[in-house]
Amino acid sequence: MQARFSRWGLAVLASVPGLALAADAKPWQLNMGRGVTTSSQHAYDAHMLALIICIAIGVLVFGAMGYAMFKFRHAKGAVPAQFSHNTTAEVIWTVVPVLLLVIMAVPATAKLIAMYDTRESEMTVKVTGVQWMWKYEYLGEDVTLTSRLSRESDRIRQSGERPDAATNPHYLLEVDHELVLPTDTKVRFVITSDDVIHAWWVPALGWKQDAIPGIINEAWTEILEPGTYRGQCAELCGKDHGFMPIVVRAVPRAEFDQWLAEKKAANAPPPAPAPAAPAAPETAEPAPAAALSDTAAQAATPAATAG
Repeated sequence: MQARFSRWGLAVLASVPGLALAADAKPWQLNMGRGVTTSSQHAYDAHMLALIICIAIGVLVFGAMGYAMFKFRHAKGAVPAQFSHNTTAEVIWTVVPVLLLVIMAVPATAKLIAMYDTRESEMTVKVTGVQWMWKYEYLGEDVTLTSRLSRESDRIRQSGERPDAATNPHYLLEVDHELVLPTDTKVRFVITSDDVIHAWWVPALGWKQDAIPGIINEAWTEILEPGTYRGQCAELCGKDHGFMPIVVRAVPRAEFDQWLAEKKAANAPPPAPAPAAPAAPETAEPAPAAALSDTAAQAATPAATAG
């Protein structure tokens, strides 16, 4: 029964975009993931700051409530205080929350602005959503990839087999062509769609961006750790919406440059054939030696007769 639940649970988690993070999350993970990019760590830092402040407020408020309820309970003869106005208390509970909001808002705003700053990018990748696949273009490099659900996942899906977590650990989250990116490199994305609205989302990168027909959205990433990171389309786009996985493989810059050079060489047109050498001009064949001797003899005979 447990094995059956695991197989079905894997399929359900993989097919729901909102739970795609479960493919990379740790068991019983409760907190937000830190991610592997600069922008994801910005979001994590802002989240942790707000979380710590909220926990401190909760401990203070509920601790005071609990103490007051126990210390000044009616069973011990406590009498409720009678007052209608306290200027000092009103100033405190107005100024303190404002200061806390400012403390949370200033760094959060700075990090939010940084998340949308695509300047000084070292390379640009165009992402185009299509029912139901992704097209990647490395702008300026003449390299284009089409990425869709892997053949094995598609076969299992259409055959009705029950996926097995041991033999197919990335069922519905595997593709035929991965998006390969270099680490420690600021990569700019321009994202659009050829048909309907899609959304390009890889949780480990820390952001999600809609792909809308006729509109170009921008985003950027800087992956700090090599590895393979998975995501899915996060906008309902049709009957095969649940079968548009995304796989990003981050490699060191030297390895990426080698991969890109191989792709460019494979996509380059074959060299044009060399022009044929011009044909040599035709020349008259020399007369045979015997014929030349006869001609010389005929020419000499009239001269001798005249003598």
